Amino acid sequence: MPIDPARPFIPVRIAILTVSDTRTAADDRSGDTLAARIETAGHVLADRAIVADDTDLILERMAGWVEDAGIDVIISTGGTGVTGRDVTPEAVEALCDKLIPGFGELFRWLSFAKIGTSTIQSRAVAGVARGTYVFALPGSTGAVKDGWDEILSHQLDNRHMPCNFVELMPRLREV
Repeated sequence: MPIDPARPFIPVRIAILTVSDTRTAADDRSGDTLAARIETAGHVLADRAIVADDTDLILERMAGWVEDAGIDVIISTGGTGVTGRDVTPEAVEALCDKLIPGFGELFRWLSFAKIGTSTIQSRAVAGVARGTYVFALPGSTGAVKDGWDEILSHQLDNRHMPCNFVELMPRLREV
């Protein structure tokens, strides 16, 4: 995917939310993987948190970040499966003004090459909530790598051509 070297890189401020009933800061490998990739790419890790698989807790944390002018993007990891406790997509959809269906579609298409039909169990989603991008990835380290390396690292780089999410940021609150 072509990068326009004439454009200066613009770092975005990203918050990471790990959704899990069992993970802690000491063993959050997916969150650690995502944080390392964000910082290596030159972006700012604006905040990071872990909440249980609970719609209200997810919404509360994400809504706080949406209202924070110091956060441009929220990326969550975990809670996107099909079990009863997997409620991250429902929280993201309730929070967002606009959904970005192509994100989940592309994620599953890329994931299919690696894990086959098991990708159908992923409910990765994305949207825009009052001018803030929100992306929900599955909780496995492999899924976080795929989501970042194959999609988000490109779309969150303003030099990526022919278009990217960053160049649209100033217009996300248009009416």
